[in-house]
Amino acid sequence: MKILVIGPSWVGDMMMSQSLYRTLKHTWPEATIDVMAPAWCRPLLSRMPEVNEALAMPLGHGALEIGERRRLGKALRGKGYDRAYILPNSFKSALVPFFANIKTRTGWRGEMRYGLLNDVRVLDKAAFPLMVERYVALAYDKGRIAKASDLPQPLLWPKLMVSEQEKQETAAAFGLTAERPAIGFCPGAEFGPAKRWPHYHYAELAQKLIDKGYQIALFGSAKDKETGEQILQSLQENSRQYCRNLAGETQLEQAVCLLAHCRAVISNDSGLMHIAAALDRPLVALYGPSSPDFTPPLSHKACVIRLISGYHKVRKGDAEEGYHQSLIDIKPERVLQELATLLEKNQENACTS
Repeated sequence: MKILVIGPSWVGDMMMSQSLYRTLKHTWPEATIDVMAPAWCRPLLSRMPEVNEALAMPLGHGALEIGERRRLGKALRGKGYDRAYILPNSFKSALVPFFANIKTRTGWRGEMRYGLLNDVRVLDKAAFPLMVERYVALAYDKGRIAKASDLPQPLLWPKLMVSEQEKQETAAAFGLTAERPAIGFCPGAEFGPAKRWPHYHYAELAQKLIDKGYQIALFGSAKDKETGEQILQSLQENSRQYCRNLAGETQLEQAVCLLAHCRAVISNDSGLMHIAAALDRPLVALYGPSSPDFTPPLSHKACVIRLISGYHKVRKGDAEEGYHQSLIDIKPERVLQELATLLEKNQENACTS
Protein backbone atom coordinates (compact mmCIF):
# COMPACT_ATOMS: atom_id res chain seq x y z
CA MET A 1 0.00 0.00 0.00
CA LYS A 2 1.43 3.36 -1.02
CA ILE A 3 -0.36 6.47 0.23
CA LEU A 4 -0.14 10.15 -0.67
CA VAL A 5 -1.53 12.72 1.78
CA ILE A 6 -2.15 16.32 0.79
CA GLY A 7 -1.39 17.94 4.11
CA PRO A 8 -2.57 21.15 5.78
CA SER A 9 -0.79 24.50 5.56
CA TRP A 10 -0.93 25.59 9.22
CA VAL A 11 1.28 24.40 12.07
CA GLY A 12 -1.55 23.32 14.37
CA ASP A 13 -3.44 21.52 11.61
CA MET A 14 -0.27 19.76 10.47
CA MET A 15 0.33 18.52 13.99
CA MET A 16 -3.22 17.19 14.33
CA SER A 17 -2.95 15.46 10.96
CA GLN A 18 -0.33 13.13 12.42
CA SER A 19 -3.16 11.26 14.09
CA LEU A 20 -4.32 10.22 10.61
CA TYR A 21 -0.83 9.05 9.63
CA ARG A 22 -0.50 7.05 12.83
CA THR A 23 -3.92 5.48 12.28
CA LEU A 24 -3.13 4.55 8.67
CA LYS A 25 0.17 3.01 9.73
CA HIS A 26 -1.57 1.06 12.48
CA THR A 27 -4.13 -0.23 9.98
CA TRP A 28 -1.58 -1.04 7.27
CA PRO A 29 1.82 -1.54 8.97
CA GLU A 30 3.55 -2.09 5.62
CA ALA A 31 2.12 1.07 4.08
CA THR A 32 4.39 3.81 2.77
CA ILE A 33 3.02 7.27 3.57
CA ASP A 34 4.24 10.39 1.76
CA VAL A 35 2.92 13.84 2.66
CA MET A 36 2.79 16.78 0.26
CA ALA A 37 2.83 20.06 2.16
CA PRO A 38 4.59 23.45 2.18
CA ALA A 39 8.36 23.15 2.52
CA TRP A 40 8.32 24.69 6.00
CA CYS A 41 6.51 21.56 7.26
CA ARG A 42 9.54 19.33 6.68
CA PRO A 43 10.99 19.79 10.22
CA LEU A 44 7.70 18.49 11.64
CA LEU A 45 7.15 15.69 9.13
CA SER A 46 10.75 14.47 9.57
CA ARG A 47 9.95 13.80 13.24
CA MET A 48 6.87 11.71 12.48
CA PRO A 49 8.06 8.08 12.18
CA GLU A 50 4.98 7.16 10.12
CA VAL A 51 5.94 9.53 7.29
CA ASN A 52 8.26 8.13 4.65
CA GLU A 53 8.87 11.31 2.67
CA ALA A 54 7.85 14.96 2.79
CA LEU A 55 7.06 16.22 -0.70
CA ALA A 56 7.25 19.99 -1.05
CA MET A 57 4.15 21.79 -2.33
CA PRO A 58 5.75 24.77 -4.11
CA LEU A 59 2.54 26.75 -4.58
CA GLY A 60 1.36 29.38 -2.12
CA HIS A 61 -1.64 28.92 0.15
CA GLY A 62 -4.02 30.88 -2.10
CA ALA A 63 -2.58 30.03 -5.53
CA LEU A 64 -4.82 28.10 -7.94
CA GLU A 65 -2.33 27.63 -10.84
CA ILE A 66 -4.07 24.65 -12.42
CA GLY A 67 -1.28 24.20 -14.95
CA GLU A 68 1.39 23.82 -12.29
CA ARG A 69 -0.80 21.46 -10.29
CA ARG A 70 -1.31 19.36 -13.42
CA ARG A 71 2.47 19.21 -13.85
CA LEU A 72 2.95 18.17 -10.22
CA GLY A 73 0.30 15.48 -10.53
CA LYS A 74 1.74 14.02 -13.72
CA ALA A 75 5.19 13.90 -12.10
CA LEU A 76 3.73 11.63 -9.39
CA ARG A 77 2.18 9.09 -11.74
CA GLY A 78 5.22 6.83 -11.69
CA LYS A 79 5.37 6.61 -7.89
CA GLY A 80 2.64 3.97 -7.68
CA TYR A 81 0.30 5.55 -5.16
CA ASP A 82 -2.75 3.42 -4.38
CA ARG A 83 -4.64 5.96 -2.29
CA ALA A 84 -4.67 9.69 -1.62
CA TYR A 85 -6.10 11.56 1.36
CA ILE A 86 -6.81 15.24 0.81
CA LEU A 87 -7.02 17.07 4.14
CA PRO A 88 -7.68 20.70 3.12
CA ASN A 89 -11.26 21.30 1.97
CA SER A 90 -10.37 23.50 -1.01
CA PHE A 91 -10.97 22.67 -4.68
CA LYS A 92 -7.33 23.29 -5.59
CA SER A 93 -5.97 20.91 -2.95
CA ALA A 94 -7.66 17.97 -4.70
CA LEU A 95 -6.14 18.70 -8.13
CA VAL A 96 -2.70 17.07 -7.72
CA PRO A 97 -4.01 13.59 -6.74
CA PHE A 98 -6.57 13.83 -9.58
CA PHE A 99 -3.89 14.66 -12.16
CA ALA A 100 -1.69 11.92 -10.67
CA ASN A 101 -4.42 9.36 -11.58
CA ILE A 102 -4.39 7.93 -8.05
CA LYS A 103 -7.05 5.25 -7.95
CA THR A 104 -8.77 6.13 -4.65
CA ARG A 105 -8.96 9.80 -3.63
CA THR A 106 -10.52 10.37 -0.21
CA GLY A 107 -11.61 13.58 1.48
CA TRP A 108 -14.49 15.57 2.90
CA ARG A 109 -16.74 17.10 0.26
CA GLY A 110 -15.44 20.67 0.64
CA GLU A 111 -15.57 23.07 -2.32
CA MET A 112 -17.28 21.37 -5.29
CA ARG A 113 -14.90 18.41 -5.39
CA TYR A 114 -17.10 15.74 -6.97
CA GLY A 115 -15.04 14.11 -9.71
CA LEU A 116 -11.77 15.24 -8.23
CA LEU A 117 -12.51 13.01 -5.23
CA ASN A 118 -14.02 9.58 -5.83
CA ASP A 119 -14.33 8.63 -2.16
CA VAL A 120 -16.27 11.67 -0.99
CA ARG A 121 -17.33 12.01 2.63
CA VAL A 122 -20.08 14.41 3.74
CA LEU A 123 -19.21 16.04 7.03
CA ASP A 124 -21.68 16.36 9.88
CA LYS A 125 -19.83 18.87 12.05
CA ALA A 126 -21.90 18.04 15.10
CA ALA A 127 -20.99 14.35 14.76
CA PHE A 128 -17.28 15.13 14.58
CA PRO A 129 -16.73 18.17 16.83
CA LEU A 130 -12.91 17.91 16.92
CA MET A 131 -10.67 18.50 13.91
CA VAL A 132 -8.52 15.51 14.85
CA GLU A 133 -11.63 13.29 14.72
CA ARG A 134 -12.38 14.53 11.20
CA TYR A 135 -8.87 13.64 10.08
CA VAL A 136 -8.87 10.18 11.68
CA ALA A 137 -12.34 9.31 10.34
CA LEU A 138 -10.94 9.45 6.80
CA ALA A 139 -8.75 6.42 7.56
CA TYR A 140 -11.81 4.15 7.69
CA ASP A 141 -14.13 2.94 4.95
CA LYS A 142 -17.08 5.15 4.11
CA GLY A 143 -20.11 4.17 6.16
CA ARG A 144 -18.14 2.52 8.95
CA ILE A 145 -17.70 5.70 11.01
CA ALA A 146 -20.84 7.84 11.31
CA LYS A 147 -19.82 9.83 14.38
CA ALA A 148 -16.83 10.42 16.60
CA SER A 149 -17.90 7.81 19.15
CA ASP A 150 -17.59 5.16 16.40
CA LEU A 151 -13.84 5.76 16.14
CA PRO A 152 -11.66 3.11 17.79
CA GLN A 153 -10.36 4.42 21.10
CA PRO A 154 -8.03 5.75 22.19
CA LEU A 155 -7.17 7.96 19.24
CA LEU A 156 -3.51 7.93 18.31
CA TRP A 157 -2.54 11.48 19.16
CA PRO A 158 0.40 13.33 17.59
CA LYS A 159 3.83 12.36 18.86
CA LEU A 160 7.04 13.99 17.66
CA MET A 161 10.40 12.29 18.17
CA VAL A 162 13.42 14.23 19.50
CA SER A 163 16.54 12.56 20.89
CA GLU A 164 18.07 13.53 24.22
CA GLN A 165 21.29 14.48 22.45
CA GLU A 166 19.41 16.88 20.16
CA LYS A 167 17.75 18.51 23.15
CA GLN A 168 21.00 19.05 25.01
CA GLU A 169 23.03 20.24 22.02
CA THR A 170 20.37 22.71 20.85
CA ALA A 171 19.82 24.08 24.34
CA ALA A 172 23.55 24.68 24.74
CA ALA A 173 23.77 26.35 21.33
CA PHE A 174 21.10 28.87 22.35
CA GLY A 175 22.52 29.64 25.76
CA LEU A 176 20.09 27.78 27.98
CA THR A 177 22.05 27.04 31.12
CA ALA A 178 22.21 23.51 32.47
CA GLU A 179 21.93 24.82 36.05
CA ARG A 180 18.29 25.89 35.80
CA PRO A 181 15.37 23.92 34.32
CA ALA A 182 13.73 25.80 31.46
CA ILE A 183 10.10 26.81 31.14
CA GLY A 184 9.01 27.69 27.61
CA PHE A 185 6.69 30.62 26.95
CA CYS A 186 4.87 30.94 23.61
CA PRO A 187 3.39 34.46 23.83
CA GLY A 188 2.47 34.88 20.14
CA ALA A 189 -0.60 33.89 18.13
CA GLU A 190 -1.12 33.95 14.38
CA PHE A 191 -4.27 36.07 14.34
CA GLY A 192 -3.23 38.92 16.57
CA PRO A 193 -3.48 40.14 20.16
CA ALA A 194 -7.03 38.94 20.83
CA LYS A 195 -5.70 35.37 21.20
CA ARG A 196 -2.71 36.42 23.32
CA TRP A 197 -2.32 36.38 27.07
CA PRO A 198 -1.04 39.90 27.90
CA HIS A 199 2.71 40.36 27.84
CA TYR A 200 2.61 41.89 31.33
CA HIS A 201 1.04 38.70 32.70
CA TYR A 202 3.78 36.65 31.03
CA ALA A 203 6.37 38.99 32.59
CA GLU A 204 4.91 38.63 36.07
CA LEU A 205 4.81 34.85 35.73
CA ALA A 206 8.37 34.80 34.39
CA GLN A 207 9.61 36.76 37.39
CA LYS A 208 7.89 34.37 39.81
CA LEU A 209 9.42 31.35 38.04
CA ILE A 210 12.90 32.85 37.92
CA ASP A 211 12.61 33.55 41.64
CA LYS A 212 11.83 29.85 42.10
CA GLY A 213 15.01 28.80 40.25
CA TYR A 214 13.81 28.38 36.66
CA GLN A 215 14.98 30.00 33.45
CA ILE A 216 12.59 31.21 30.75
CA ALA A 217 12.79 30.63 27.00
CA LEU A 218 10.53 32.83 24.86
CA PHE A 219 9.49 31.28 21.53
CA GLY A 220 7.88 32.75 18.43
CA SER A 221 8.45 34.16 14.98
CA ALA A 222 10.23 37.42 14.15
CA LYS A 223 6.96 39.33 14.58
CA ASP A 224 6.86 38.14 18.22
CA LYS A 225 10.32 39.58 18.93
CA GLU A 226 8.92 42.86 20.25
CA THR A 227 6.54 41.07 22.63
CA GLY A 228 9.47 39.03 23.88
CA GLU A 229 11.44 42.20 24.53
CA GLN A 230 8.52 43.68 26.45
CA ILE A 231 8.50 40.61 28.68
CA LEU A 232 12.27 40.66 29.10
CA GLN A 233 12.48 44.36 29.94
CA SER A 234 9.67 44.05 32.49
CA LEU A 235 11.78 41.71 34.61
CA GLN A 236 13.97 42.82 37.46
CA GLU A 237 17.36 43.75 36.07
CA ASN A 238 19.21 40.97 37.87
CA SER A 239 16.67 38.41 36.56
CA ARG A 240 17.03 39.17 32.85
CA GLN A 241 20.05 36.90 32.51
CA TYR A 242 17.69 33.98 33.13
CA CYS A 243 15.32 34.86 30.29
CA ARG A 244 16.20 34.23 26.62
CA ASN A 245 14.15 35.92 23.92
CA LEU A 246 14.40 33.38 21.10
CA ALA A 247 11.53 34.80 19.02
CA GLY A 248 12.77 35.16 15.45
CA GLU A 249 16.13 33.55 16.28
CA THR A 250 15.27 29.89 15.76
CA GLN A 251 14.33 27.82 12.76
CA LEU A 252 11.33 25.54 13.29
CA GLU A 253 13.63 22.53 13.63
CA GLN A 254 15.51 24.24 16.47
CA ALA A 255 12.33 25.43 18.16
CA VAL A 256 11.04 21.84 18.25
CA CYS A 257 14.23 20.63 19.95
CA LEU A 258 14.18 23.50 22.44
CA LEU A 259 10.52 22.96 23.33
CA ALA A 260 11.33 19.29 23.88
CA HIS A 261 14.11 20.39 26.24
CA CYS A 262 11.78 22.54 28.37
CA ARG A 263 10.52 21.19 31.67
CA ALA A 264 7.08 22.66 30.82
CA VAL A 265 5.43 25.13 28.44
CA ILE A 266 2.97 28.03 28.85
CA SER A 267 1.27 28.94 25.59
CA ASN A 268 -1.51 30.83 23.91
CA ASP A 269 -3.72 28.95 21.43
CA SER A 270 -1.12 28.64 18.66
CA GLY A 271 0.80 26.23 16.46
CA LEU A 272 3.61 26.06 19.01
CA MET A 273 1.04 24.95 21.59
CA HIS A 274 0.22 21.93 19.43
CA ILE A 275 3.92 21.16 18.98
CA ALA A 276 4.47 21.27 22.75
CA ALA A 277 1.54 18.89 23.22
CA ALA A 278 2.98 16.47 20.65
CA LEU A 279 6.31 16.58 22.51
CA ASP A 280 4.49 15.44 25.66
CA ARG A 281 5.56 18.49 27.64
CA PRO A 282 3.49 19.51 30.67
CA LEU A 283 1.50 22.35 29.12
CA VAL A 284 -0.73 25.14 30.35
CA ALA A 285 -2.78 26.34 27.35
CA LEU A 286 -4.45 29.76 27.62
CA TYR A 287 -7.62 30.34 25.58
CA GLY A 288 -9.71 33.45 25.07
CA PRO A 289 -12.13 33.96 22.15
CA SER A 290 -10.91 30.88 20.28
CA SER A 291 -12.27 27.60 21.57
CA PRO A 292 -10.61 24.37 22.72
CA ASP A 293 -13.82 22.58 21.74
CA PHE A 294 -12.49 22.23 18.16
CA THR A 295 -8.69 22.21 18.36
CA PRO A 296 -7.58 21.47 21.93
CA PRO A 297 -4.02 20.47 22.80
CA LEU A 298 -3.89 16.70 22.32
CA SER A 299 -2.04 15.62 25.43
CA HIS A 300 -2.82 14.06 28.78
CA LYS A 301 -0.31 16.49 30.30
CA ALA A 302 -2.16 19.61 29.12
CA CYS A 303 -4.26 21.89 31.29
CA VAL A 304 -6.56 24.32 29.48
CA ILE A 305 -7.55 27.57 31.18
CA ARG A 306 -10.49 29.43 29.66
CA LEU A 307 -12.92 31.73 31.42
CA ILE A 308 -15.62 32.05 28.74
CA SER A 309 -17.65 29.60 26.67
CA GLY A 310 -18.44 29.31 22.99
CA TYR A 311 -16.49 30.55 19.98
CA HIS A 312 -16.02 34.29 19.46
CA LYS A 313 -14.80 35.44 16.05
CA VAL A 314 -12.59 38.24 17.32
CA ARG A 315 -9.36 39.39 15.67
CA LYS A 316 -8.70 42.33 17.99
CA GLY A 317 -9.90 42.65 21.55
CA ASP A 318 -11.59 45.73 22.99
CA ALA A 319 -9.16 46.09 25.88
CA GLU A 320 -5.93 48.08 25.87
CA GLU A 321 -3.35 46.94 23.25
CA GLY A 322 -5.95 44.74 21.56
CA TYR A 323 -6.07 42.08 24.25
CA HIS A 324 -9.30 40.22 24.98
CA GLN A 325 -10.74 40.75 28.44
CA SER A 326 -11.21 37.03 29.03
CA LEU A 327 -7.45 36.54 28.69
CA ILE A 328 -6.65 39.58 30.83
CA ASP A 329 -8.80 38.00 33.54
CA ILE A 330 -6.57 34.90 33.68
CA LYS A 331 -4.17 35.91 36.44
CA PRO A 332 -0.53 34.77 36.67
CA GLU A 333 -1.20 33.23 40.10
CA ARG A 334 -3.76 30.87 38.54
CA VAL A 335 -1.34 29.83 35.80
CA LEU A 336 1.45 29.29 38.32
CA GLN A 337 -0.85 27.11 40.41
CA GLU A 338 -1.83 24.93 37.43
CA LEU A 339 1.80 24.67 36.35
CA ALA A 340 2.86 23.58 39.82
CA THR A 341 0.19 20.88 39.80
CA LEU A 342 1.35 19.59 36.41
CA LEU A 343 4.99 19.53 37.45
CA GLU A 344 4.22 17.85 40.75
CA LYS A 345 1.91 15.15 39.51
CA ASN A 346 3.11 14.86 35.90
CA GLN A 347 -0.55 14.06 35.46
CA GLU A 348 -1.85 11.56 32.91
CA ASN A 349 -5.27 13.11 32.46
CA ALA A 350 -5.88 16.54 30.96
CA CYS A 351 -7.59 19.02 33.22
CA THR A 352 -9.93 21.53 31.66
CA SER A 353 -11.05 24.71 33.37
